Amino acid sequence: METAYRLDALDVALLGALRTHPRVGDLELSRLTHVARATVQSRLRRLERAGVITDWAPTVDAAAAGHPVQAFVTLEIAQGALDQVTRDLTGIPYVLEAYVTTGSADVLCKVATPSHAELQSTLLRLNGSPAVVRSTSVVTLSVLVSPRIQPLLEASAPPAAGRAPAYRRATRGSLPDDTHSDAPDG
Repeated sequence: METAYRLDALDVALLGALRTHPRVGDLELSRLTHVARATVQSRLRRLERAGVITDWAPTVDAAAAGHPVQAFVTLEIAQGALDQVTRDLTGIPYVLEAYVTTGSADVLCKVATPSHAELQSTLLRLNGSPAVVRSTSVVTLSVLVSPRIQPLLEASAPPAAGRAPAYRRATRGSLPDDTHSDAPDG
């Protein structure tokens, strides 16, 4: 099994700055994280090579893009039919994600459609696969916790060392555009 890349406090700070300021360049990242530009560039390359940063694409909200009806669908599949289910799922554009799981279901899918009628059509298409034995769907009503990663990274990264690279965690309100500043607006 492949060993996971171990993030440190600087990696977490860089990823957080990128999430907060997705269009920022290396020079601004170096200012935000208080490290040299070359350090930022080196770390970003390392995070890419390790597969931690998987792309630089924008995050698209399916509901805002015209697909507000979303559901999670579990599939029980025929023994040995994972390859067939993979082909069937990738052939349905409304399937956003699919994961092989443990438990009573074999696969968990997230789907998004423009209407309830299209959701029903998609569910019928899923059930029409000869590899699917049974499906169960749950329609989402609202988002309680949006997809996130930063709290997990912050909780699992070791604290910053006092030595090189000369990274020091920015204190609350130390950045001019810090959204967590305690200073009143106005």
